[in-house]
Parts: sequence; C-alpha cells; structure tokens
Amino acid sequence: MLVTYREVFAERSFRTLFAAQSLAVGAISLQIFALSVLVYTTTGSPLLSAVAFGAGFLPQFAGGLLLGALTDRLPPRPLIVAGYSVEVLLTAVLALADLPVGVSLALVALVACGTPVFAGAAARVIADRLTGDAYVLGRSVSTMSSSAAQLLGLAGGGVAVAAIGPRSALLVASGCHLLAAVTVRFGLPAIAPAVVRAGRGGAVRDSLSGVRALLGDRVLRRLLLAQWLPLCFVVGAEALLVAYAASRGFSPGAGAVLMGAPAAGMLLGNFAVGRFLRPDQRERHTGTLLLLLGTPLVVLAVAPPLPVVAVLLVVSGIGLAFTLGLQRRFLEAAPEDRRGQVFALLSTGVMVFQGLGPLALGALAEVTTPATAIAAAGLAVLLVVAVLRLRRV
Repeated sequence: MLVTYREVFAERSFRTLFAAQSLAVGAISLQIFALSVLVYTTTGSPLLSAVAFGAGFLPQFAGGLLLGALTDRLPPRPLIVAGYSVEVLLTAVLALADLPVGVSLALVALVACGTPVFAGAAARVIADRLTGDAYVLGRSVSTMSSSAAQLLGLAGGGVAVAAIGPRSALLVASGCHLLAAVTVRFGLPAIAPAVVRAGRGGAVRDSLSGVRALLGDRVLRRLLLAQWLPLCFVVGAEALLVAYAASRGFSPGAGAVLMGAPAAGMLLGNFAVGRFLRPDQRERHTGTLLLLLGTPLVVLAVAPPLPVVAVLLVVSGIGLAFTLGLQRRFLEAAPEDRRGQVFALLSTGVMVFQGLGPLALGALAEVTTPATAIAAAGLAVLLVVAVLRLRRV
C-alpha cells in the first residue's frame, strides 16, 4: 500500500522540520552567493571568491568525524535550535562587521563543522517519527524541497545582491535562519536524547569509536558508499557544465540553463518515483535509475545539439531518485543507539565527496576536455551499478 504525501505531512515533527529546513537551505544558498560576491568585490580575486563559495563544505568532515555522537547524546530540539541560532549570528557578523577575508572564511568553516551534528539530529527525529514507506516518502519530499530552496536561494541571491547589495542580502539570510530557529523551538515537541550506553566517554572519543563501528559494518558501509560515490561523480560533472557549454560554442547563457537541468530532473524524478512506485519497485529499480543517472553523461561526449544536451541532463537528474530505493535498507541497517550519528556520517560523506568530485574531474578536464571528463563521470556511475549488483546491495 502506497503512503501519500498527506499522511507524511500529518506528522507534526516532520512538518516543523520540513519548514525549517526549507528556510535554512534557501538562507544558506543566499549566504554563499552573497559572501562570494562580497569577497570578490573586496579582493578582486576569483580564487578567494571560489573559496568563499566552498568554505562551508569540506570542514564538515571534521565535525561529522569528531562530534557526530552528539546527535544521540543531546536532546534534538535545543541542538537543532542552537545550530540555526549560530547561523543567525554568523550571517549577521558577516554582514555588519568589516572583517578581513581570512577571518570571515575561518568563521564560515568553523560553523560548518557543526552542520553534520545539527543535520543528523533532525534526520534522527524524522526517522523516529516516520516509519516504513512514510520515511522514504518523507526523504523524497525533503530532497525536492531542498533542491527547490537551493535554486530559489541562488536565484534570489542574484536579485537581492543586485538590488540591496551583498551585506544587506546577508542580513536577509540571517533573518531566514532566525525564522527557522523559531519554527523549531515552538513547533517541534521536546524529545529526550537516545539512550547512551555507559562507558562511552567524551563526545570526541565516542564519535571516533562510533565512526569505526559504523564503517566496520559491511552492509552499512556499502549502503553509505552507494549514496556517496554516484553523487561525487555527478556533482563533479555538473561543475564542468559551464566549461562544457563554452567548449561547444554555445551561447553565454547556455551554461546556466544546463546547470539547472539536472535539478529540474531531480525534482521530477523524486516526485514520480516517490509517489507512483511501490516500495519494492523502488528498491528493485535502484540499478535502473543509476543507469539513467550515468548513461546520459556518457552520451554528451558525442557532442549533441544544445536542446538534446538539456534533455539528457534532465534525464540524468531523474536518475538521482535512486537514493529512494536505498533508504529502507539504510534505516534498517542503522544501529538504534547510533541512528543520529549514522545520519551525521551520511551528511558528512555527501558534503566531502561533493567537494572532491569537482576537484578530481576538474583536474581531468584540464588535461583532456570537459566533455571527456563528464563522460568519465558517467562511466564511473555505471561502474558503481556493476559493483552494487555484484555485491547485491
């Protein structure tokens, strides 16, 4: 029996976290864009502007590795509210204080260390409140919302920066984070932390031992890699779309159109797969969706015309719904007393691999061509399909 979106939204905790997450994702996208513009106008350095764009990603590795156990040791509501509140202060300081660029980037990186902890706490609440297929559908609608909020945040960031300037845009982002914090504080019921076994010691020691235990679980490790690796290759390919458009001689605005195509496909795929396929069908077609994800990227190597390229990228984006077929098994494989840390580890890996993918494929494009590097990303996704089927993941 299919669960409906109406049933998912009937859960108060999910509604609250869904609204807060949508606000926060849009605010972070606005923050990233505005800070990048502010750094570039201050320094004139494309490199520092790019660093400002990515400063909040790789530091999450340290937070997820060293602090992930906090998701199970602390009550989730104050933990999540604290996360949004820190973002409120960060964006306000970036907007109002005339800080050196290095200090601004260091503050962004420091706050990013806590992101997996706050995200893991929210994910644990959702996993505890939504069971079975309702959880999978909740993840689907959350992914769609995050994608839409990210696109709106970036698009709105361009309009806001042009209209009111980067510092005022940062204040708008701060206000959105504040609204997210208030939403969680008054909308999410008080929930006790998970039961903590005696002898775990301090948070860092507990986090490190938890990571070793979780990655030592063969089933859980494969399910994590099955979600990390395809995203690594696909994000790396998407990072090359502007260069691909330029190398093909497309119009200057074509790069933006191509970058938006996978996001449109992801929204369509998550809705269709989450709404119309039964749970067993989603799991059975995980490999098919991965083939749909990787194959269009390989086809770009034969230099199809621009409309065909856009359609291929939409089709590839639909394939990102493959993650829905892994969610039930992933949730079942997560130890009850480490469930929050499992989600923190998942979030950490996603961010780290999304940071590594563009670096690796960008380096390959430097010595070959953007089309070749994108095709290589597609082949890598197809290799993941073969390995998953061989290992029966």
